[in-house]
Amino acid sequence: MQIILMEKVVNLGNLGDLVKVKDGYARNFLIPQGKAKRATPAAKAEFEAKRAELEKVAAEKLAAAQAVAEKMEGTVVSITRKAGVDGRLFGSVTNHDVAEGLEALGFKVEKSDVRMPEGPLKMIGEVELTVALHTDVVAAIKVAVVGEVIG
Repeated sequence: MQIILMEKVVNLGNLGDLVKVKDGYARNFLIPQGKAKRATPAAKAEFEAKRAELEKVAAEKLAAAQAVAEKMEGTVVSITRKAGVDGRLFGSVTNHDVAEGLEALGFKVEKSDVRMPEGPLKMIGEVELTVALHTDVVAAIKVAVVGEVIG
C-alpha cells in the first residue's frame, strides 16, 4: 500500500515521504495512530496545502522533546524491590516501573519510550538506560535498584 507519512517514522521515512508498506502495517498501525494517510490524489493535494503547518508542528515537538531531554539527562531513578541475600530480585524491574519512577520525578513518558536493551532488571545495582522522547531525541538516565533484603 502506498502511503504519505504525516510525521517521521523510524526506519521508514520523514514527514511527507511517499512510501510503500505492507497493507496490515498501514491499516493496523500507521493510519490509526495518525502517522500516515493513504496516498490518494486528494490526500496528496491536502498534504501539500498543509505541509508548512505540519513541518512547523513537527519542529515544535522536536524542540519540546530536546528541552525535556536536557532536564532529564543524568536523572537517577531509585526503585526499591525485595531481594535475596545474593542480590537477585524477587521479580524484576521493567520499563513500566522506570516510567512510573520518572513520572514521580515530574517527567511524563510512556513505558514504550524506556529502552531496556538487556531486558528487565533482575539484580540490585545501578544501570544506565535510555529514554527515547522523540525519533531524534534520546536521554540517558540511571536506574538505581535498591534491594530490600529478606531472610
